Amino acid sequence: MQAPVEPKADLIEAVQPLIPALRRYARGLLRDRDDADDLVQDALERAMTRWHQRHAKGSVRAWLFAIVHNLAIDQLRRRLRRGTPADIDTVPEAALSIPPEQEAAMRQGDILLLVALLPAEQRSVLLLIGVEDLSYAEAAAVLDIPQGTVMSRLSRARERLRRMMEDAPASSPALRIVK
Repeated sequence: MQAPVEPKADLIEAVQPLIPALRRYARGLLRDRDDADDLVQDALERAMTRWHQRHAKGSVRAWLFAIVHNLAIDQLRRRLRRGTPADIDTVPEAALSIPPEQEAAMRQGDILLLVALLPAEQRSVLLLIGVEDLSYAEAAAVLDIPQGTVMSRLSRARERLRRMMEDAPASSPALRIVK
């Protein structure tokens, strides 16, 4: 266990006026008054124990805000990893399990295979507008074709893709039985 650190007069003089601003900043980051106060206390403790490590010419204000910021980021990351605590009896049953994602990933792979089967002019329009989120005018400029042609090709591509998806076998082509 470490011996208590006696605060130096220069530390108190430099840090004390900054505490309200540090608390405001911590509250803004964490959105919880109690957690913010705990965070500032942790930051002040760290500042006291590492006062000798600060740059003498550097801004104490910036150094303290950096400590608060870094501690807040660490705390937020821990929250994300751990999740929010809740009584198991109050949590909906659907929240206690994760829906399977394998079929959605396979379906996405199937769609990509079907998109690859589209004619090149339809595929390029579909990818520019549907995936890259270009406007009709931007896609027309990229492909150097009239905007009406872009709209027509997009319509035909979507219809053809829809028909290919309907005609695809019920079982995914990506699935095969391995013996």
